[in-house]
Amino acid sequence: MSRIFLALQVLFWGSSFASVRAADAPVVEQWGIFDVAFNGPTNGNPFLEVDLATRFVRGTNSVEVAGFYDGDGIYRVRFMPETQGEWHYETKSNVRALSGQIGVFNVGAPAANNHGKVHVANTFHFSYADGTPFHELGTTSYGWAHQGDALEEQTLRTLATAPFNKIRMCVFPMRKDKHAQHDSELYPFVGNPPNHWDFTRFNPQYFQHLEKRIGQLRDLGIEADVILFHPYDKGHWGFDRMGAAADDRYVRYVVARFAAYRNVWWSLANEYDLMREKNESDWDRIFQLIQQTDPYTHLRSIHNAMTIYNNSLLWVTHASIQNGSAAEDAGRAELYRDVWRKPVVFDEVKYEGNSPRRWGQLSAEEMVHRFWEGLVAGTYVGHSEIFQNPTNNWMADGGFLRGQSAAHLTFLRQVMADGPRDGIDPIDKWQYPQIGGQAGSYYLIYFGKEQPTNWVFELPAPRLSDDLKFKVEILDTWNGTVTPVDEVFVTKKNTDYTFADVDGRGLQLPGKPWLALRIQGLPR
Repeated sequence: MSRIFLALQVLFWGSSFASVRAADAPVVEQWGIFDVAFNGPTNGNPFLEVDLATRFVRGTNSVEVAGFYDGDGIYRVRFMPETQGEWHYETKSNVRALSGQIGVFNVGAPAANNHGKVHVANTFHFSYADGTPFHELGTTSYGWAHQGDALEEQTLRTLATAPFNKIRMCVFPMRKDKHAQHDSELYPFVGNPPNHWDFTRFNPQYFQHLEKRIGQLRDLGIEADVILFHPYDKGHWGFDRMGAAADDRYVRYVVARFAAYRNVWWSLANEYDLMREKNESDWDRIFQLIQQTDPYTHLRSIHNAMTIYNNSLLWVTHASIQNGSAAEDAGRAELYRDVWRKPVVFDEVKYEGNSPRRWGQLSAEEMVHRFWEGLVAGTYVGHSEIFQNPTNNWMADGGFLRGQSAAHLTFLRQVMADGPRDGIDPIDKWQYPQIGGQAGSYYLIYFGKEQPTNWVFELPAPRLSDDLKFKVEILDTWNGTVTPVDEVFVTKKNTDYTFADVDGRGLQLPGKPWLALRIQGLPR
């Protein structure tokens, strides 16, 4: 079967892969990037007039990847191989010099820190391609990659020691205003600022710079949640109102350049409903275009301001929500899960800071609290901060973290990593305190702002009938401490729904806020 398939591919593309030998071929790691460049025409408008595609073939596996013009007569194709072994490729173009280019390369084992791209797992959670769970703990710094080398390098140093494994970032620059302190030194199109652009000609240097930063994030183990559009331009540059043809051309170009990076997620827009020049059908079209042009099916979402997009649509892989209170309203968080049957990420629940704006005034304790509320509800929560500072603020510029919440989220990330492999799901949405985990084996109970002094050992156990033994730990979610409870609790099913300790014992608790209980089943 594989030989027939390969023969058909060879016939279709008009050359023989058999003439290419793999003995001295380059080696690329699985989920790495194979990058190949060709010389081509510089006359006319290469962005409009030259088509380039490449077919990559391994056995019965065939992937078509769009190429792109990288400036100075260089045409480039990037490919992320998702399986190991020997791959062949052949180009096809409307330019003779670029068509019929053939080659071979080998794909070897991934490096230790390379787990592949992230995808949806267990309906409501995430996993890397190799099966390693991905416990999303994100932050937002919209314009960090547009601030010049000094501040951008500082952002990377900050991220290297922070607990975050995803960052939301804009492709288009953020306009300098009371939040963003710097204008971009580069722009995505050929032309003159503020708004004299040729939307048919990209500026390769601009995108090369972004790729460098995305690659550096990848090397830090951080996912790049790439925001394609945002409403904060307000016509200053005009990138927010280019029209459908220019939008689609831009999306194709970005996908061709960025998709081979395994750490890329696609966020169609930040606060999409504030972009009044576009309607729902435009966003539907752009979602479908990404589906068609991204050969690796990276994660796709869209972020709201007031009106939530229809996240039940098939092209949405997970919900990216702005809601200042839903992350601390576990019932609403679970409702989103139940309706959409997809992972729910509260990427914006307001920010830690001292901003005069209502959305930038959370205390560090409140910021961390919202993460824990979201966690036990089976969802994920995002961080950012905005402090009034003459040089930078994290939300818009990156640089330094001036708040306190990030340091205290390190403990939450460890709890997530030590938790159930299948993720934390809500166990009993009607009970307070809220309980998440995996029924019968792992329970995480978060008391939040309450200050309990005792807790009666009683656990919901739907569809379970065996008596079990449990160990209990008291977590101080703010100070990051774990206090084991000496007793082992032997439970007996005393109703159709509940496990309770046989001896009716309870726990003495220290009577302060931000407490949680971690309860884990012991071997029988």
